[in-house]
Amino acid sequence: MTSYDLITAAADNLWRMKLRSILTMAGVLIAIAAFVSMLSFGAGNQQYVNDQFEKFGLLTTMQVFPEEDKNGSDSVKAKVLNDSALALLAQIPGVRLAYPLEAFEIEAKLGDSAATLNAQAISSEVARTAAMSQYLAGTRFENDSAHQAVVTRDFVKRMGIAEADSAVGRELVVTARLVRIDSAWAAIISDKDGAIRKRLRAIDRDSIFEPGYMMGLLRRETSEALRRFYSGLMNNRELVTETLTISGVIPGRHESPMRIEQVILPLATARRLNDGDISMSPASLMSSFSSGSLPDMFAPKEGKSYPKVTLDFDPHTPFKSVRDSVKALGFKTYSFAEQFEEIQKMFIYFDMALGMIGLIALVTASLGIANTMIMSILERRREIGVLKALGADDSDIRRIFLYEAAAIGTLGATFGIIVGWGIARVASFVAQSFMRREGVEAIELFATPWWLIGIALGFGIVVSLLAGYYPARRAARLDPVESLRNE
Repeated sequence: MTSYDLITAAADNLWRMKLRSILTMAGVLIAIAAFVSMLSFGAGNQQYVNDQFEKFGLLTTMQVFPEEDKNGSDSVKAKVLNDSALALLAQIPGVRLAYPLEAFEIEAKLGDSAATLNAQAISSEVARTAAMSQYLAGTRFENDSAHQAVVTRDFVKRMGIAEADSAVGRELVVTARLVRIDSAWAAIISDKDGAIRKRLRAIDRDSIFEPGYMMGLLRRETSEALRRFYSGLMNNRELVTETLTISGVIPGRHESPMRIEQVILPLATARRLNDGDISMSPASLMSSFSSGSLPDMFAPKEGKSYPKVTLDFDPHTPFKSVRDSVKALGFKTYSFAEQFEEIQKMFIYFDMALGMIGLIALVTASLGIANTMIMSILERRREIGVLKALGADDSDIRRIFLYEAAAIGTLGATFGIIVGWGIARVASFVAQSFMRREGVEAIELFATPWWLIGIALGFGIVVSLLAGYYPARRAARLDPVESLRNE
């Protein structure tokens, strides 16, 4: 028998048992629909994560941190991430950029709204990286010295502007309050209130050579000098103001895996605002003094350290080679590409768990196929006997029943894929509506890629063939004489 004859015979037999065939196909349809809709959720989440990593260039980005090193005395030292280390990192093969993301405090005024927040300084080269190129409106600043700024969506909302487009082109007044070392020294030697003369007159000249008196006097004077130094450092700040134009708006910190401040400034523009600034937190300042070490503000330029450096490397360079080179320099790393591999493994397990649920439903449906085929054998014993009497061999009979099982699986899987896709679309619409109502950016959580369609169709056909194999083998082994005699 030709393939055409087998397909025609299978179609005729299924059409004669319309209700039974439809109910059997419905079991396959439901199982495949459950399989497709659940795996669509896993595929959608995986696609969203992949898109985010590619969108922000995270697969070619690596964070570098100082590596803590304990010596034999249990004291902890960390190799400093300074400008020299930055130059070494930039020379690693495959690394295109090595840059710190430094932040400093500013007062920003846009129209009638004002806020105190942190600004970030980046070069025009950094502004061209994928992480800094996701503009909701406008574009990047023109060059490092441009009187322009890029702001985040968080800043736009904070300033009371509803749409990102409305912020582009508006004037942004930025003010930095700089801490100058000369203000601190001036506070020590200043005698506007006559305090120094009063303290000099209060010295007991008769006790000046007594050790106890001198030690107490030195402690008091040192304490007063530190108090005046700190007061001059923190209270006599210089105001530097720049009027800038907002050139673009990018996603905020909650929308980006990178730590991005609300205002991004060109490198030279930022230096005009904080040139010579020696700001440090009061806690850090007092901790330095109490430990007997000089604060960072007195350190030489080469000693300036960064808490973190970001590397942007070529996509054709394996991240493991970059990571190993960084560790060889004595630093520790956090690689988004390495994290991406772990996320991919997690999605494999997640998809397997969802797929197993769908497969259980499909195995249940296969029992219905087997039952349909066995019932068909009992009802068609005479037909099988006639076919064998006319010259059909066992393989022809077996193939007729396998074609019928394959037809049930193919039709059930095809309609199941359509229904599963429809369920995923409805679930996606409901999820996105809920996100919009909660004020969260609506993202696509469901996807039905071609590989999922192929797997669902293949599983439907294979499971149906396996379910129909025993009935087909049983039908092929029927004795035609016995079949015709019983009829």
